Amino acid sequence: MSMNFKAGDELTPFVIESVSPDAMRDWSVFLADPNPIHLDVEVVKAKGLGDKRINQGPINVAYMMNMLMAAVPGSRIESMNSRFLDNVYEGDHLTATGTVTSVDGNRLTCEIKLDVAGRGTVNSGVATLII
Repeated sequence: MSMNFKAGDELTPFVIESVSPDAMRDWSVFLADPNPIHLDVEVVKAKGLGDKRINQGPINVAYMMNMLMAAVPGSRIESMNSRFLDNVYEGDHLTATGTVTSVDGNRLTCEIKLDVAGRGTVNSGVATLII
């Protein structure tokens, strides 16, 4: 596979048109995370966290992983860390992006982030891929 990346290259964005409350329900089962903030708007309101269900953190990280895997087909993630900066809510329009920061042999290191349209970055970090 011929991948010619260099520092500064932008990876192909991964877009989530609208965060699905149905997916949150399904992920609650997969993650064994029955926290009602992912399932019940009334609980979110009662906790003073807004008026929409809140997406699970691991899903937000998975969106960034999907971006990496789609942008660099055939690669694998060697390491990844990210920091949660804000919540993602049902209905949010998301874009996961990455910028190559270094290339060392078959290792590609990227700054990654997840942005909510109209609100900015909600998760950011660094990932290293093996190409």
